[in-house]
Amino acid sequence: MNLTYIKGNLFPVIKIISIVAIATAIGLELWNIQALTTNNHLPSILNPVLIIAHLALSAHFVEAIIAACYAPAKNHQPIQYGIYTFFVGTIGLLELFENHSQIPDLSKKLESKP
Repeated sequence: MNLTYIKGNLFPVIKIISIVAIATAIGLELWNIQALTTNNHLPSILNPVLIIAHLALSAHFVEAIIAACYAPAKNHQPIQYGIYTFFVGTIGLLELFENHSQIPDLSKKLESKP
């Protein structure tokens, strides 16, 4: 298995799974907030799932902030790329930092001039 195989075949599958998982985590968090405001409780079996949802949402939020900070340097819209990275996770950051080869290297241009 090489990197191009992983990018071509696994990244789309991971993106879809990540989008569904983050959307589910957001729904679970909203359900928890609604239950707390109405003095109800979620079923106790969902407590471990809720902890995992907290961790996943926190990690994706940090990744989204990093992507939004670095997006202008890679010619992307910060808010748009931050939201994209929030939903797809680390793959969004990998794609952002992979695009470094598309930006021309000024040092090579300066060296080639007489």
